[in-house]
Amino acid sequence: MPKSVERTRKAIVKKKGPIDSLHQFSRDSKRLHRAQMRDDKLEKIAASRRKKDKPYIERTAFFREALQQNGGEALTINVIQELINTYVHQFDEELAEVKKARRPGQPAKPKEDLLKMKIARLQKEHQNGFLLPVLDTPENASLVAKWEGSWSYLTNFKWVRIQADGAVKPAVFPPKGDH
Repeated sequence: MPKSVERTRKAIVKKKGPIDSLHQFSRDSKRLHRAQMRDDKLEKIAASRRKKDKPYIERTAFFREALQQNGGEALTINVIQELINTYVHQFDEELAEVKKARRPGQPAKPKEDLLKMKIARLQKEHQNGFLLPVLDTPENASLVAKWEGSWSYLTNFKWVRIQADGAVKPAVFPPKGDH
């Protein structure tokens, strides 16, 4: 949480006295305004970063749950492929419900369009190589099972891209562009 406004306010109070004594166009009021704008900008950047990082956190949480159900043991490649299929098709039921609720002849609702785009993106990624932590080695599986949900800890895992045909390629995290 940015705190430059609080620091600026404290410096001005220390120098001048109460903030109430400032007039609208004084240098100190401009300093306060700049600090507020800087804090707002930093908050907006942090929010957009969290929004961009959310899919990778959700994905890792999904596979962590699967590992915990397996007792923290490493998974076989067949089980991993089934989990990837489950993850890729997780929105199918919701899309079917939204389509069913729509009357014939009506255009698609924005929610339906968003679900279609999510499903298409996940299927494309599955074809080209689905990014996930290595789950078939005991060391990495135990790291993923212990993961508490923070973004910064994701870089400690080894990552791979598993294609729909079963090909496994090492990958880096965070990914650079879409595959």
